[in-house]
Amino acid sequence: MKKLISAILAGTLALSLAACGSSASSSTAASSQAAATAESGGDLAGTTIRVAASPTPHAEILNVAKEILAGQGVTLEVVEFSDYVQPNMVTESGEVDANYFQHQQYLDAFNEENGTHLVSVGAIHYEPFGIYPGKSSSLDEIADGAVIAVPNDTTNEARALQLLAAQGIITIRDGAGLTATVNDITENPHNVQIEELEAAQLPRTLADVDYAVINGNYALEAGFTAGEDALATEDAASEAAQTYANVLVVEEGRENDPAIQALLAALESQEVKDFIEQTYNGAVVPLF
Repeated sequence: MKKLISAILAGTLALSLAACGSSASSSTAASSQAAATAESGGDLAGTTIRVAASPTPHAEILNVAKEILAGQGVTLEVVEFSDYVQPNMVTESGEVDANYFQHQQYLDAFNEENGTHLVSVGAIHYEPFGIYPGKSSSLDEIADGAVIAVPNDTTNEARALQLLAAQGIITIRDGAGLTATVNDITENPHNVQIEELEAAQLPRTLADVDYAVINGNYALEAGFTAGEDALATEDAASEAAQTYANVLVVEEGRENDPAIQALLAALESQEVKDFIEQTYNGAVVPLF
């Protein structure tokens, strides 16, 4: 199995997220079951749940849920990964029970490209994309030929381009939506140069580019917050905001496992909501 996973990883290392969002949400039935599971948490006493997550904000949020589950006698182990490939592979192989790091669009693309069978259990939060200053400090006067770095994976590049379009920096072909690429740019009045880079590298490039459009989690890891540091962010009513919620993911068939439903209930608790709102200054927005 390890050799198989290594082989798949070698072919997919160029694939990058997310998400960091999704339109998926818990159904009424699933939410009810999650609440019932939380109330009867004693039935799960002695259970250990292993979850793969990116360090910020996902692992931090899971550590709040960890305390809630501990009160039910459930141990939550958070396994941190810095990439967007391994968490899905170890969830597929059963090495962990779930993962929390990605949005639905990325999950769908990953399943299609890798033949994996992973599904969302519920939408937890949304991380707004932001345009962050590099060599240029304002969007009011964009220099001709300014260089703007964006994520190079399909779903997040489209999201970045749509944010640039919303600010009037470029115009995107009608209908391109969240599948837009640089080939869909129809107007570029400032002759900006779009530099496509791996999402995790974007914060480190700010000294070399005029602006960078950065995923919310990578901005947080670099010490930035959308509310204080971004020159512009996605509107909460935008298509991207409604689409790119970060989801709790399991192998297909495990959605209704009592332990998974207990984890979902903990993540959708008031304690977690308060933590998100008090910690991230608008860089992470709860969806429950």
